[in-house]
Amino acid sequence: MNGAAQIAMRSIAKVVTRVAALIAVQSPLPLRVSTVTAALSALIGIALIAPCNAQTYPNKPIRLIVPLAAGSAVDNAARILMLRVAQDLGTSVAIENQPGASGLIGAERVAHAAPDGYTLGGFNDSIMTMLPHLQPPPSWDILRDFEPITLVATIDWGLVVGANSTLRNAADLIAAARSTPGRLTFGSGGTGSPQHIAMALFASQAGIELVHVPYKGATQAAVGVAGDEVVSALQGIATVSSLLRAGKLRLIGVATTARMSQFPEVPTIAESGLSGFEFNSWFALMAPAGTARPIIKTVYDAVLRALADPDTREKLAAQGLSVRGMPPAELSSAIRVQLQRYADLMRQIGISAR
Repeated sequence: MNGAAQIAMRSIAKVVTRVAALIAVQSPLPLRVSTVTAALSALIGIALIAPCNAQTYPNKPIRLIVPLAAGSAVDNAARILMLRVAQDLGTSVAIENQPGASGLIGAERVAHAAPDGYTLGGFNDSIMTMLPHLQPPPSWDILRDFEPITLVATIDWGLVVGANSTLRNAADLIAAARSTPGRLTFGSGGTGSPQHIAMALFASQAGIELVHVPYKGATQAAVGVAGDEVVSALQGIATVSSLLRAGKLRLIGVATTARMSQFPEVPTIAESGLSGFEFNSWFALMAPAGTARPIIKTVYDAVLRALADPDTREKLAAQGLSVRGMPPAELSSAIRVQLQRYADLMRQIGISAR
């Protein structure tokens, strides 16, 4: 401790002793000055420790919990991003996939973790703004139990079928569903997952009936389409990119407003059968509630620097992600808006809300 710090600590000690004596004299209860001094010192110590921890953060490895399957859009993006963030912060970042219950289990672990910046969450908007309307009340609340860090990126989506499917575009799928109502299947990452919501919205707008087949995760659902277990799926491009490259899936429509530069030959769903249809999802970083603001800012600033790196941006774009880097306060507002949007949407398309 340097000389200035020693002088400051001696000054604080004198003030604590004087305040303790005053409290002991004026209290109606029999209190000893030493007891009050100890209590005040403990409180001041706690107040001083948090800023010190924030100032030295990070000084050990960080754990990023992704409550989704390995190979999912958020998982792929997180691995690209956090490699650069780890280099920037001078520490390692271990990514832990914690799928289950459509993301509720992994989110619970983040919510109940110590708010010290060493356990963070990589979430999609399904976990944050869809599941609260579909599941029994979780042990956590997205607005109460988490601190937003940043909306890293939005994830572009597409309609996929098996490599041997005769369906060539969204119009073909709609026509097939109308000719055989209640027969065509689609896969999703689970009830309340974004794949479920997206395809339910597609079916509602098209006026068709599709059979929902939930899997344990988005990656498994994509493999299910490739293996002809189900007819189709709406998926984040990042989730299905490897299967597309391997020729095991075909992309027959993109859920963007314009054709994607990576797939210029693939029409939008809007232009090929369902006017006005659009869908994307989020990749956001969250921390447990109570995480110090300086720690939030440290991580946010590191993410911004990573997103400014041309190589990182190129790799994310290749996965079908549009870089955002939204500040914490804006993400907090966006979550509130999205919560209400999906509550209204689920009622509209007939998915039972809680």
